[in-house]
Amino acid sequence: MTASTHADTLLGDRTTSFAAHLARRGPIPWRGAPGRLVADLETAGLTGRGGAGFPAWRKASTALDGRDPVVVANGAEGEPLSRKDATLLRDNPHVVLDGLQLVAEAVGAARAYLYVPAGRVSAAVLAERRAHDRLPVTVVTAPERFVAGEESAVIAALEGGRNPLPRFRTRPAPVSGVDGRPTVVHNVETLAHVAMIARHGPSWFRRRGTPDEPGTFLATVGGSVATPGVHEVPVGIPLDELLAMAGGSGQVALIGGYHGVWAPVGPVPVSRAGLAPYGGTPGAGIVHALPAHRCPLRFAAEVTRYLADQTAGQCGPCLNGLPAIAATMTALAAGRAQARRLAWLTGLVTGRGACHHPDGTARFVRSTLTTFAAEVAAHEHGHCPTEERS
Repeated sequence: MTASTHADTLLGDRTTSFAAHLARRGPIPWRGAPGRLVADLETAGLTGRGGAGFPAWRKASTALDGRDPVVVANGAEGEPLSRKDATLLRDNPHVVLDGLQLVAEAVGAARAYLYVPAGRVSAAVLAERRAHDRLPVTVVTAPERFVAGEESAVIAALEGGRNPLPRFRTRPAPVSGVDGRPTVVHNVETLAHVAMIARHGPSWFRRRGTPDEPGTFLATVGGSVATPGVHEVPVGIPLDELLAMAGGSGQVALIGGYHGVWAPVGPVPVSRAGLAPYGGTPGAGIVHALPAHRCPLRFAAEVTRYLADQTAGQCGPCLNGLPAIAATMTALAAGRAQARRLAWLTGLVTGRGACHHPDGTARFVRSTLTTFAAEVAAHEHGHCPTEERS
């Protein structure tokens, strides 16, 4: 993990004490006028770091027009390959909570929530802020499920659902979310960037990244690397450079996690524009280098089985489609199925789910079939090139 003692980075020395946080970064830079922070976020060009990449300012701007808005710091992080949210909340929870307070002030929120797995943030962290925060923060425990961090599942949890699941919503959360109130849900990393922009300004934020995708992001780098961990890097960093920071090797990497796509290890910019030719985005900042000894189809079979087990089970594409995809991918990896059936199955589920889980699974499968076309052909004829090389 990257180490820094500078006050303008998200990671570095652990700053779990609020007193140490204030000494390092200064007090919360309250903005006063409701629209000021929104304007700063728009100028900065900050987009959500939870995966979707939605403009951060737009959520707040929409909620401004509603009554008694709700703000949420989403640290569910159900993706198995991601460690960024957990690392940020462990090493620097107060910058996240600063961002939550600032967004709450900007929209005139009536309630603020921290939605995280059990034990992710200690009660002591919140207790020592009470005299400084303008809005009390309620902690809600996020279940350990892949889909638990999906926005509609978060809203269901805050409304008291015992088994919060994604659900179809006709109105966006900033218009009508928790109990019908305007609800701004931001990933915890996004809120940390909000706090940094409030302290240093939009121009400072734009010094890194690209003109169209400014700023930094937290990348969880794993797989075939010497030192797996979380790195804060500029958007658009070349993939090979990012992997080299972790002592990485290999020819291909999975970008964006289990709902992501494969990209060749080389000077591919890790950005939405750079990954567009491969049909993907940086997502939640996951970069997983495939080890040379791992059969990509067997890896894909493990991923699709996991995703099928993690379905909400409330619509046909999840209930029936994903198990069929997982079974077929497993059979293909064993030399007992044809890729054309997978292509047909992914077409059946795409765009038809109650949430984006089927779409993400289909995207991963299609990327696997395209990227590893030679391996797919070999498996269709009963051969595994990876095992034959070992």
